[in-house]
Parts: sequence; C-alpha cells; structure tokens
Amino acid sequence: MANIASAEKRIRQTVKRTARNKARKSRVHTAIRKVEEAVASGDKAAAQAAFQAAQPELQRAAGKGVFKANTISRKLSRLSATVKQVAAA
Repeated sequence: MANIASAEKRIRQTVKRTARNKARKSRVHTAIRKVEEAVASGDKAAAQAAFQAAQPELQRAAGKGVFKANTISRKLSRLSATVKQVAAA
C-alpha cells in the first residue's frame, strides 16, 4: 500500500484510466461485433451503416493509445473487405 501522497494519487489515476480504457476497448469490440453480425445476416445496407459507425470508434481508440495504430488499420481493412464482399454479392 502506498504511503506517499504522490503514489496514492498515481493509484487513483491508474484506476480511472484503466476504467476508461476498458470502456473504450469494450466499445471497439461491440462495434466490430455489430459489423460482423450485419455481414453474417447478408444485409448490405446494415453492414455499411455498422461499418460507418465503427470506423470513428476504432480510430478514436487508436488515437487514445488503447490499441496500436497498425492493429486498428488491420481491423478496419479486414472489416472493409468483408463489407465489400457483402455489397458485391
């Protein structure tokens, strides 16, 4: 247990940041899942709408450092490819 004021403050900051990052990560996973579900249903319009909604959420997570930039780029690229396959079919 910390007994220095600055260490106690760092603990409080860490708890807040962990909760914030966990929420961001959860939003990203939810957005990805919604796109994948729309693709699985075969609904072109729903898949494109879900992808449009997911894109800023993923970019925001990368900008905040919750995920690495390349990870988000890879995920967006793969989601985009699957959405295009639904649109083409």
